[in-house]
Amino acid sequence: MVTIRKARQDDAEILTEIGMRAWRKAMASVGEAADMAANAREAFARFAEEGWITITVVEKSGVPVGWAAREDMDETITDFWIDPDFEGQGFGTALLAALEDELKAQGIALARLQTHAMNTDALTFFKKKGYSVNWLTVTYNPKLDRDVQSVGLSKSLSDASATGYGQEF
Repeated sequence: MVTIRKARQDDAEILTEIGMRAWRKAMASVGEAADMAANAREAFARFAEEGWITITVVEKSGVPVGWAAREDMDETITDFWIDPDFEGQGFGTALLAALEDELKAQGIALARLQTHAMNTDALTFFKKKGYSVNWLTVTYNPKLDRDVQSVGLSKSLSDASATGYGQEF
């Protein structure tokens, strides 16, 4: 059974572990993730402990299997992590739908996110869910000693059937 809920403070440890497993998989195409793993773990732990109020969790039978966040509670989905052992089972789809519903309920008509350009699994997933690439940027990563490309994606959440003012004739 799939459940979507808001994170709790006591979720920090499991959210950190899910984030790390998903991050390692996402970083495999970039390489040298081992060099950055300690920093990534620290960042996940700190965010899960301090930013838990902005996190939405997806569970399978009461056990967290993924999470997403909107750090500034605006239109940007800043984190989206599904445990690799649970990918392809609909948990990401359920989590994304919940985030989009939350955005719509807040009157936000556009969802935004970004990932690194070689994260083909994420790009494929979000494109299948109606997201389009809006920009590509290259940033030097000193820990990797090379440039890394990032991709920005967005999706309109407005009702496409709305045609304008007044009654349709």
